[in-house]
Amino acid sequence: MGHALCICSRGTLTIDHKRYLFIHKLGEGGFSFVDLVEGLHDGQFYALKRILCHEQQDQEEAQREADMHRLFHHPNILRLVAYCLRERGTKHEAWLLLPFFKRGTLWNEIEKLKDKGNFLTEEQIIRLLLGICRGLEAIHAKGYAHRDLKPTNILLGNEGQPVLMDLGSMNQACIHVEGSRQALALQSLGCVLYAMMFGEGPYDMVFQKGDSVALAVQNQLSIPQSPRHSSALRQLLTSMMTVDPQQRPHIPLLLSQLEVLQPPARDEHTTHI
Repeated sequence: MGHALCICSRGTLTIDHKRYLFIHKLGEGGFSFVDLVEGLHDGQFYALKRILCHEQQDQEEAQREADMHRLFHHPNILRLVAYCLRERGTKHEAWLLLPFFKRGTLWNEIEKLKDKGNFLTEEQIIRLLLGICRGLEAIHAKGYAHRDLKPTNILLGNEGQPVLMDLGSMNQACIHVEGSRQALALQSLGCVLYAMMFGEGPYDMVFQKGDSVALAVQNQLSIPQSPRHSSALRQLLTSMMTVDPQQRPHIPLLLSQLEVLQPPARDEHTTHI
């Protein structure tokens, strides 16, 4: 069911024959918790995601999340370091050991800049979007789709490269990524691009005013004017957010458009900020 795990002493644990030291809790939500741990064998920090499993179905879903991670070996997709299932009384906890990214999420970066009255530059936006698209391309190539793409589910690596996480949303998403399904994914990606450009989601104001977001998405989005952005980037966002799903560019076309827009590359995959 997973690798062997044991609690060796107060504050330390062993996963897959390697010892880790508990540092502190990073966060929690629903029935999952995330802790910061340090590998005593390598001095590296890791994020330990603990999922409380009340029944067999919860264990199966946690196992599928681990399996989704194992499908990919890509610089723009979060890798799985180790997985195990631990008994906890009459229940179980599924533990996923993941790399720790001290810069946090793309949304953390957007908020930090916004607090200082700043925004991502167009160069940064294009490089980030390229990395996100490359990660999505790899996911689609396996016949899956990321069903919860948003700035809070995109981590930033040490070099600023985007890394897609929350692969649990792909648990039952094995689809043919053509037609309307991929077009819907492109609208989510358009919302990410909008947030990178303007520091908020495209429908945040609609929600805050109490209006219907469901109705808002049925109308063509009005893109704010800003001297920070080129007409080419604005046109790209407009195409991704167009009302007719079939008119939105698919990932291969989007990648080709972005590669034309990107500044001179510093290396083969300059998708960092």
